[in-house]
Amino acid sequence: MTLEKNMPIGSGLGSSACSVVAALVALNEFAHKPFSESHLLLMMGELEGRISGSVHYDNVAPCYLGGLQLILEQNDIICQPVPAFDDWYWVMAYPGIKVSTAQARAILPKQYDKTDIINHGRYLSGFIHACHTQQPKLAASLMKDVIAEPYRTQLLPGFDKAREAALQKGALACGISGSGPTLFSITDSLAIAQDVAQWLQQHYVQNDEGFVHICRLDTRGAREIG
Repeated sequence: MTLEKNMPIGSGLGSSACSVVAALVALNEFAHKPFSESHLLLMMGELEGRISGSVHYDNVAPCYLGGLQLILEQNDIICQPVPAFDDWYWVMAYPGIKVSTAQARAILPKQYDKTDIINHGRYLSGFIHACHTQQPKLAASLMKDVIAEPYRTQLLPGFDKAREAALQKGALACGISGSGPTLFSITDSLAIAQDVAQWLQQHYVQNDEGFVHICRLDTRGAREIG
């Protein structure tokens, strides 16, 4: 098997999940689909856990199934799809440096302030509600990470300045992709997305390994294309 994914390791883009999903989907197709979707997803989570240290579906579920996925792991239900917004553009900026998941986890505090936990629950539930009721401005305004981002920004040179610039240029939201260092920025205008992308290319990307892409959300997931 030859895997070509063109994704950097330690980028916050779910590189290891891409490898796991692509390999298992390909092998399942080759063997005439002996495993169901739910069984494959369980195996994907297990293999991701062997790489990252703990079984989780945050990356493999959306990579495999497509779209936005709310991870539940409740009553044998791993995840549920969340309605997205068709007019959103996702600007992804990888600066070219590496941040390991272990490093990004180690920097987080052992205990959190009660206010942060309450706000985290409020932002998440509000975001899910806004997605289901198709209120894009409300959804974007609730994309606030008070659990990891305040601590992980110190691992990302220039992140605070980049986020400020993106929002000033009209981005609806901006944050850290995964454990970082990739930054994501959301807009509802291609022109604004291009303006933000140009700024990030010039000011957030640090070397030749870095890149900026303007993306749309893939809702079909992993599939055979040839």
